[in-house]
Amino acid sequence: MTLFVEYGQILIILACIFGLFMAWGVGANDVANAMGTSVGSRALTVKQAILIAMVFEFAGAYLAGGEVTSTIRKGIIDPAIMAGAPELLVYGMLSALLAAGTWLLIASMMGWPVSTTHSIVGAIVGFAAVGISPDAVNWAKVGKIVASWVISPVLAGTISFMLFRSVQALILTRDDPFSRAKKIIPVYMFAVGFLISMVTMLKGLKHVFKDTGMSMSFGQCAMVAVGIGILVSLVGSALLNRVERDEEAEKDNRFASVEKVFAVLMIFTACAMAFAHGSNDVANAVGPLAAVVSVVRSGAVEAKSMMPSWILLLGGVGIMLGLATYGFKVMGTIGRKITELTPSRGFAAELGAAATVVLASATGLPISTTHTLVGAVLGVGLARGIAALNIRVIGTIFMSWLITLPAGAGLAIIFFFFFKGIFS
Repeated sequence: MTLFVEYGQILIILACIFGLFMAWGVGANDVANAMGTSVGSRALTVKQAILIAMVFEFAGAYLAGGEVTSTIRKGIIDPAIMAGAPELLVYGMLSALLAAGTWLLIASMMGWPVSTTHSIVGAIVGFAAVGISPDAVNWAKVGKIVASWVISPVLAGTISFMLFRSVQALILTRDDPFSRAKKIIPVYMFAVGFLISMVTMLKGLKHVFKDTGMSMSFGQCAMVAVGIGILVSLVGSALLNRVERDEEAEKDNRFASVEKVFAVLMIFTACAMAFAHGSNDVANAVGPLAAVVSVVRSGAVEAKSMMPSWILLLGGVGIMLGLATYGFKVMGTIGRKITELTPSRGFAAELGAAATVVLASATGLPISTTHTLVGAVLGVGLARGIAALNIRVIGTIFMSWLITLPAGAGLAIIFFFFFKGIFS
């Protein structure tokens, strides 16, 4: 096509800039969600959380982000409709990246934890429905994504509520919580090892399995995860024996020594969740970018395209930059403003979120990482009574969730006609 011959290089450069901008938004907003519980509970400082997330998010994005990705994000639009006009897909994906990145910038500045997946989905739906045709959108798929607004927080909140209730019943309300913790926490360590291994294998490493020709069923993943869970429990038990009671600190807070043990657990969960998140959500930024590169180079719309390693590298760098420069805002909302978190509460929230991701992977439920984590924190807060929650902050977060899809769609429509006007 003459357009791609004349402007191909410019379109690819624009796609790289907007892809980096979108990845920055993922780092500033979504990654901060994942690390917020660790920071809010003071298991990690902001600097430590940023360093851990930068290393593990980048490793997840670059090593396990996938060599092959669907260019049409989550099957929301039908590529056949644009087969005769591939330039529309290029304009659309450019506008989707810019629109989602802009909305994430606004949300991050306000400290709102919104879903990066919903941002890019809203943007793609917007340009496809208005700029191409309403028939180009798979509305059933969009309906499932909207359903995830309810499914994610409710499921994660319920699991986290029950987990923290069990921590209260088995450890915190006993006469000698520190001694009880040494007996009970290895069981939680097994659960952490099992669930985080499942998250990593089902979400983080699925592309690696495909690329190497390996295939592991859910049952096989579960068997490996059981082994890892036992190993984590044994290593954890050995480390627990070295944790000594801090009698001075216990004079002010009888749970001080117990919280020290949970703080160690949270560092492990934070590292593993960052890896799984990086490998899974980097696609929000690099999927549309890979689509533009593929269409410009081949001149045709393809359902699947190769994912060059430089695109994954760009996505990984963008995520790191976003977290390092602006991640503290959303971390503060998740970690401190919804409810007061301690390491034991933060642990219940992170494990509840991990359990939800595993359940969703096994059953095919549509979920959002952000909504899952917020729901998990809400569940832990509710376990201490409704007074433990900041209702005003929760209301603001829910409003930002409702606005995300239409905001992404509206911005994408404006940008779509802008690019169409310039290049056509």
